[in-house]
Amino acid sequence: MSQYNIEEEIEEIAGGEFERIPVPQSKLKSWKSFLGMYAGEHAAGTEFMIGPLFLTAGVSAFDLIIGLLLGNLLAVLSWRFLTAEIAIKNKLTLYFQLEKICGKKLVTFYNLANGVLFCFLAGAMITVSATAVGIPFDMEMPKLTDTMPNGATWEIIVIVIGAVISLIASRGYDTVSKAANWMSPAIVLAFLACGIVALNQLGVASFSDFWNIWGEGSEPFPGQIKFTFWHVVIWSWFANAAMHVGMSDLSVFRFAKKASSGWTTAAGMYVGHYMAWIAAALLYAVYLKSPEALNFLANGEAPPVAPGPLANNAIGVFGIIAVVLAGWTTANPTIYRAGLAFQAIIPKASTFWVTILAGSIATIAGLFPAFAMQLLGFVALYGFILAPFGAIIVFEHFFHKKYGIIKNYAEVANIKFNKAVIFAWAISFGLFYFISIQFDVFLSFVTLPSWLLCGVLFLVFSKYFQNKNSK
Repeated sequence: MSQYNIEEEIEEIAGGEFERIPVPQSKLKSWKSFLGMYAGEHAAGTEFMIGPLFLTAGVSAFDLIIGLLLGNLLAVLSWRFLTAEIAIKNKLTLYFQLEKICGKKLVTFYNLANGVLFCFLAGAMITVSATAVGIPFDMEMPKLTDTMPNGATWEIIVIVIGAVISLIASRGYDTVSKAANWMSPAIVLAFLACGIVALNQLGVASFSDFWNIWGEGSEPFPGQIKFTFWHVVIWSWFANAAMHVGMSDLSVFRFAKKASSGWTTAAGMYVGHYMAWIAAALLYAVYLKSPEALNFLANGEAPPVAPGPLANNAIGVFGIIAVVLAGWTTANPTIYRAGLAFQAIIPKASTFWVTILAGSIATIAGLFPAFAMQLLGFVALYGFILAPFGAIIVFEHFFHKKYGIIKNYAEVANIKFNKAVIFAWAISFGLFYFISIQFDVFLSFVTLPSWLLCGVLFLVFSKYFQNKNSK
């Protein structure tokens, strides 16, 4: 038996997730597995929050409808030609791939940051599900400006939902994928139904009526920033920056037979990040005409964004169920990714227990509504922090021969801290974060420049340090 076969057998005994070896040929999956997962994950809990938040940012019809078409196309192209392309070549998780480049000590910092940020995102989705579960209990819904839990009922519901989601995620990729395939058709149907019912409630009888829901845009709600066409394009492109240009989905596409599986992300983008965002915005547009919402606006406050009541108002019990499932289908793979990040830090721990740890952190985060209510800003921040690390993988993969640097240098040189990586990331992050703060530039606008600079600096510093060490 070869060493590879021995390691493969050990991985099977440990849970079969192949965290530290390439996924074997026998375990690769067809495009259908990814189609269900991406359709489910991206027509999910975040969509119930993001659609309404676009309205609070005062977008116009053109900015939203055309901007989302372009931004989501750029996201699909990033997954197909960067993430999936590299994933099928190496068949490694993001975390093990980075360890080979960065070294064990440096990648520990990344894994911790990545895992915690993913837990916060999953926590926001637990919050979304809780707004639906709380309806029969007459639970007070969190407001757009709320940061802390608002009562014992809220806390109990969040904890129960978090426990269930964590157990599903802890059973590995197959279970996560199957759960998405089971739930996603019902969720997609619910979004479509919500959109149709909301159009009827808004009295839309023609395309011009539909267009006029947003019209030329409006002033943003209190505490929100104004979104233009380019805000919509760039934000929708980089809403999943950590996953595509940041290479987190190497951990998913390492199971793919072909790079063309990357096209399945279009199901998530155009069903979820297009149809579902617009449908959720329509639900909120209906609510904004209610006496309760008008009262909030008259008092200079932003009306709350609570997905459960919005969906319940449109399609009743089916809407409540859909919001619960939508939160699950986003939180499940997100907790799974977070568990893999923690697994890289403590490799001797089982996949089950590190995923339970990730789920516990996500549940605690879910108790605090701020992560969900400020989702536009949080998603921009976590993509900005993590995406440049993906540039290191991309630039090394495509340019290491041309620029004469050694691939997987930390592994080859047996070093635990690759200075080229930390210098490249720190300079690009520090420079563009300063620009964002100092000149009040929307953070998503500087994500691409930061990503490109990090990749270029990595090549420059790698050439310098490798030449220096060889001498």
